[in-house]
Amino acid sequence: MLKKTFKAIDRSFLFVEEWSLFVAVCLALVTAMANVVLRKATDNVSIYWSDEVVRKVIFFSTYIGCVAAVRSRSLIRIDALPQLMPVLKRPLTLFSHLVVLLFSGIMIYLGGKMTVMMFQDEYARTTTLQIPEWYFYAVLPLMGVMMFFRTLIVMVEDWRGKQEITGEK
Repeated sequence: MLKKTFKAIDRSFLFVEEWSLFVAVCLALVTAMANVVLRKATDNVSIYWSDEVVRKVIFFSTYIGCVAAVRSRSLIRIDALPQLMPVLKRPLTLFSHLVVLLFSGIMIYLGGKMTVMMFQDEYARTTTLQIPEWYFYAVLPLMGVMMFFRTLIVMVEDWRGKQEITGEK
């Protein structure tokens, strides 16, 4: 039961991560390229909102990329010490996971508070596109929740053996 639940969560998160990052980066790339082409091909025509789109995509991809980094075990952690003293590998890995869980909890709490604060402020909109800012702040608690569950899955994989949960080798 736990194995199937973890697999379903893992697949769902993977789908959200990959497709949202793909769409966001493609949107930024197309917008930036169109702006460059228009500036170079015409005398003074440009897309005035392209910089804002690129900034918001960088914001989004940074936070959703953190969730993907947990899955691939690519987050920053203590790496040199376990190589020098292999006996410390498990305790330091556990410590690293606990710190990520703490960070995730902080992101859920503070990100949720900031999202609500931006939702209540009717004037909190992006500069050029006038999109409500709370949409972008909502990424923070979403990332926190996804990161929390993804870290729990990784912790169970480490405890039981990676192949047992997600079927990976």
